[in-house]
Amino acid sequence: MSPTDGMPGPVTFKAGCPDCRGRFELAAGALRLVIGGSRRTTFYSFTCPACGVAVRKPAGERIVELLTGGGVSTLRSV
Repeated sequence: MSPTDGMPGPVTFKAGCPDCRGRFELAAGALRLVIGGSRRTTFYSFTCPACGVAVRKPAGERIVELLTGGGVSTLRSV
């Protein structure tokens, strides 16, 4: 679908890599969200498109809400 047909475009998320300091936008399909039993075990992850490093960042309640609302794949851990 194109933006001209009245439907919103694909959801993208701004992200940054702590390794190479790259800043970029990622589609929902490039992110993974893991919801654990505590704040320490709830995080999102992605592979940096600039340097290829696996990035893992904590996800608080607001981040979880935004990512799930934007269609990011979610896993629940025990």
